[in-house]
Amino acid sequence: MPEEYASDLLKEGLLHFQSKEFALARRFFERSLDATNDLQIRAQANYHLSQVEDDPRLKRQFLEETLAIDMGHAAARRELAILDGKLNPAEVVNPDAIPAAIGGTREARIERFTCPNCGGRMVYAPDGTSLVCENCNRQQKLNTKMPGTEQDFFVAMANGKGFRKTLTVKTFQCQGCGANFLLAPTELSVICAYCGSTQVLVRDEARELVAPNAVIPMAFDQKQAALFLAQWLAGKQVVLQPGDRAPRGLYQPVWAFSLIGSLPWSGHIIRNKRELPVSGESPALFNDVCIPGSPKLGALFLELLPEYSLKAAPAYDPRFLAGWPAQVYETTMAEAALEARRISVERICRDIHVEHGFVLDLHYSTSGISITSYRLIMLPVWLMDYSFEDQTHQVVINGQTGTVLGGIPMRGLKDRLENLLGF
Repeated sequence: MPEEYASDLLKEGLLHFQSKEFALARRFFERSLDATNDLQIRAQANYHLSQVEDDPRLKRQFLEETLAIDMGHAAARRELAILDGKLNPAEVVNPDAIPAAIGGTREARIERFTCPNCGGRMVYAPDGTSLVCENCNRQQKLNTKMPGTEQDFFVAMANGKGFRKTLTVKTFQCQGCGANFLLAPTELSVICAYCGSTQVLVRDEARELVAPNAVIPMAFDQKQAALFLAQWLAGKQVVLQPGDRAPRGLYQPVWAFSLIGSLPWSGHIIRNKRELPVSGESPALFNDVCIPGSPKLGALFLELLPEYSLKAAPAYDPRFLAGWPAQVYETTMAEAALEARRISVERICRDIHVEHGFVLDLHYSTSGISITSYRLIMLPVWLMDYSFEDQTHQVVINGQTGTVLGGIPMRGLKDRLENLLGF
């Protein structure tokens, strides 16, 4: 068969390539390309031709042909990134030997956000546009129109940024609950947004973190957050107690991924009491599949994530964090990417079941799905715990929209159901 003949030619070319007989290898790769219309063989032949080609123009042509067939071909994307100057070949790391840290511990660069008028501390104002001096109220406008750009995922994985942390900063740790924060550079202590403890210290060592790409600024202050909360609690027939603390604002890190490709699948369906084979290839095209960078807020934050509008998130500027604590991510990019792939596959499988009815023995291959880009986005959140009948319930507020989510007391839920049902 033509495919078997082309595959044998490709294998023969690889043997010559491994023996550094590049001229012979090229001939076999070209013959393999001419002998078949099989897309996978053609993708491999084009890629290997790029490896024996010295002319940058022709090398690019072979790589682009490879990616036109297989958008997720990681090696071709890496080589194209090198040609485009996005990736230094010297930075490509061995994924089986990722170093825990590179470059050792370095002193973090500290920026001081002080008022040019009186020297007072400037903090980010929840108007979405400026810093304001705590002393003289002088305002300094920030650029919120520059969008945060997506980063090439293949480049990040090739140079190890997906596995290690790369922005050297000082981190802060709460001694009350153990939460780690990245604070504004001028802050040496802060009230923990989680437990309310003021026992916050600077770690002796510097941390290396992937730099955020974008940030959604706080859209309102504590007074407005308290108003949103009061309205939400009123609907639950809950009254705040004197010991309940006011809402606390902070930034949460979130990984947002874009994915492309397709999912070949097969299985069986029941039609007229008969089991029939079915198969197909479902497209995979997802933007901003979001994975929390920290599990601290759990299911509530996962439920809140779809409420954020990420498209207009401005480029990250450390001044947005002035006066606000920011949670340090605990989930690496590589770990988050695996979770994003899992979620994307689950969505495709749900669509398959909806379109074809429940598919029995559903089998699929995820090799055709690739992550193309990522962003690390800092999202604004307000937190609060309230007491009801000796139980503590957590509430989270979307710092962009004011949407409130939280635990509902069982008695309050029971009363609402009884009123609804007319008991």
